[in-house]
Amino acid sequence: MKNTMNISICLWFDTQALEAAEFYTGIFRNSEITGITYFPDSGKEIHGKDAGTVMAVEFVLNGQRMTALNGGPDFKFNEAVSIIINCADQKETDYYWEKLGHGTDENTKQCGWLKDRYGVSWQIVPEGINDFFKNGKSPDSARVMTEMLKMKKLDIEYLRKAYYRN
Repeated sequence: MKNTMNISICLWFDTQALEAAEFYTGIFRNSEITGITYFPDSGKEIHGKDAGTVMAVEFVLNGQRMTALNGGPDFKFNEAVSIIINCADQKETDYYWEKLGHGTDENTKQCGWLKDRYGVSWQIVPEGINDFFKNGKSPDSARVMTEMLKMKKLDIEYLRKAYYRN
């Protein structure tokens, strides 16, 4: 028997699903909007949306299937769930930090995490960061943690120097 697991992410927006999907697909390579569905006349007493307005947007971000749903104002994003971007190098880290964090409040950025203009939390993580913490009890790991907690955007070279400093 073939075991195929299909997992995708659904993001609940008030009314900004299409706008957000266009924003995200404009940032990530190999990304596209793959479908848009609209609210019908029926069910308006429950969903409260005018017929023909965008209900959901299906899109792909660099191979990851996602859906943006215009579900109304009932639920808001928070930091309990975040999307991780594993970056190949500092240049890629800088790119995603700038694009996703552009125009957001500096208070929503800490230790490689940021909240975008829609309130979605992202972790922008340079490759190799977890290597510093494989032995969490070492003085080297403690030094890196101390430095990392002072940062907003992560600087992998700075953290590498902190790790190897005696």
